[in-house]
Amino acid sequence: MKCVSLDLDGTLLNSSHEISAENKKTIRMLQDKGIEVILNTGRAYKDVVKVPGIRELNCPIFCVNGAVLYSKTGKLLYEATIDTSSYKEILSTLRELEVGVLVYTNHGGFPSTLPPLHSKSKEELDTLFREFNYDDILNQEDLKIYKLIALVHYEELEKIEIVKQALSSRNEISFASSFPNNVEITSIEAQKGKALRRYEVMHNLLFEEIYAFGDGGNDLSQFEMATESIAMENAPQEIKEKATIVTKSNDEDGVSYAIRHILKLV
Repeated sequence: MKCVSLDLDGTLLNSSHEISAENKKTIRMLQDKGIEVILNTGRAYKDVVKVPGIRELNCPIFCVNGAVLYSKTGKLLYEATIDTSSYKEILSTLRELEVGVLVYTNHGGFPSTLPPLHSKSKEELDTLFREFNYDDILNQEDLKIYKLIALVHYEELEKIEIVKQALSSRNEISFASSFPNNVEITSIEAQKGKALRRYEVMHNLLFEEIYAFGDGGNDLSQFEMATESIAMENAPQEIKEKATIVTKSNDEDGVSYAIRHILKLV
């Protein structure tokens, strides 16, 4: 069986965070040919299904970099969490480094998830992170922590490597960047590539060919699992260098172009 694994932001979605009609048409054609299409994203599930047209694609959705897996019908299949003691230690490290922190949980994102923040000003973000009480998160009932995001302003990108270095000795976590100004921190079991293999086992499938599309550092684990890894033209150069193919940008229907004209899957 063939599988096409699609990142969302910067890949399947254009710069207006929409799925083009052309990309929708191509996904349906893949499905009609019996090819499994999976949405494989760093977003939380609620932020995924808010995107117009996502539900009607009828795809499995892997969220939070493979930490949470959902079936085509929205059934929860799997969760990989960060335990409370690790969360406290990681949070303390990030606060000491004076970076913004987002926490993704089964109760939502605190103080927010990432997509709503893209339009916020520097001052609004600084206020949001400064005033939020992160201790309150631990008071949530039956809490499950899926991911932390360390976020910096674009003029402070040097802090990203400092964050990665500060966390490098922790063997219970995995981290990668979906954008140049963030570090996404999850359980070591939560990676996009591992999620693909986990889904195979859960459904007694064998993906003989995997075509993985992405534009960020959190896509590299699925690139490593792929028969062909396809980076978007809008991806950073270091991501393009890790891919076997570079397609057009997310604003030029790059997913559809690669599927039709390079891979010739439809």
